[in-house]
Amino acid sequence: MSFKIGTRGSPLALAQAHMTADALKAAHGWGDADVEIIIIHTTGDKVQDRALAEIGGKALWTKELDAALMDGRIDIGVHSMKDVETLLKDGICLAAMLPRADVRERLIGAASIAALPQGARIGTSSPRRAAQLKAKRPDLVTEILRGNVARRLAQVEAGVIDATLLAAAGLDRLGQDVGALIEIDEMLPASAQGAVGITVRDGDEATLARLEPINHLPTFQCVTIERAFLAALGGTCHSPVAALARLEGEGVTFRGQILAEDGSEMQEGGFNAALHEAHERVAALAAELLGRSSPAVRGLFTA
Repeated sequence: MSFKIGTRGSPLALAQAHMTADALKAAHGWGDADVEIIIIHTTGDKVQDRALAEIGGKALWTKELDAALMDGRIDIGVHSMKDVETLLKDGICLAAMLPRADVRERLIGAASIAALPQGARIGTSSPRRAAQLKAKRPDLVTEILRGNVARRLAQVEAGVIDATLLAAAGLDRLGQDVGALIEIDEMLPASAQGAVGITVRDGDEATLARLEPINHLPTFQCVTIERAFLAALGGTCHSPVAALARLEGEGVTFRGQILAEDGSEMQEGGFNAALHEAHERVAALAAELLGRSSPAVRGLFTA
C-alpha cells in the first residue's frame, strides 16, 4: 500500500508535495510506487475574489486537508507553513519541516520599492505586506490580489496592477527567476515564510517515525519560535505582523514587528537568547510591543 501525501492542487503546492515525496524516497529507499500524491481541493483555492481574512482565514487552506487526514484518505498533509493556523485542529499535529528556503520577498513590476511610481497600485492580499509598503510609501495603493503565482504575474504583465510582492521561496521552487529581491532589513517576512510543514494524525506513531529522518530541526525550531510569537500576540489573518528567528551559534536571534493596517504605526523589537529561553522571550516581546502600541493597533490582535 502506498504512502499517501495530501496537498492542494496549485503548481507551488504540488512542487512542495513532490519535494516531500523525494525526501521520503531518499530517506527510506522507496520507489515511485511507494508514494502517492493526493490532491485535495480547498475553499481557499475556490474563492479568489476576496481576502482570506474576510472568508475564514488560514483554515481555508487547511481544513479540507485536516479532514482528509482524520478520515484516513491521506497519511500526511503538506503545507506552506505561513498558511498554517497557529493553533492546530484537535487530532492534528505538526510533525516535520523541510529545510527552509529564502525568506525574502521579490517585488514584481519595479526594481525596488523606492522605484515604484507615485500612487502605484500594488496587488496583495497580505495585511503585512500592505502595511509594510504603506509605512515606506504612504502614496501607494494596495488592491486585493489572490490566486496562484502565474495569475499574479499575469496581472502585473497585463497592467491590471502595477506591481506585486511574492515570496522568493515560492518563485524559486517554481523555477521563476523574476522580480527584485527585497532584503529583510527593508521588509521583515511573515512568520514561517519559506518553510514547508508536514502534518499528521496525532498519535500516528508509524507515520511520525517515517517523518523523523526528513525533519530539518533548525527550520522546525525557528518556525516554532515565530509561531509562538503569533500565538502570544493573538494574531489573526487581519493582523499585520512579521517575525523571523535565526539560529546563531548556540542561540537564536529574533526580530518581530506589528503594524497599523495603513502603515502609520510600527512597533518592532528583538533579542538574542539561548534557544531554551526563546519561547519565554517571544512572549515577553509580544507583550512589550502591544504595550507600547496605540489602541488601534492593539485592536488588531486578540491576546
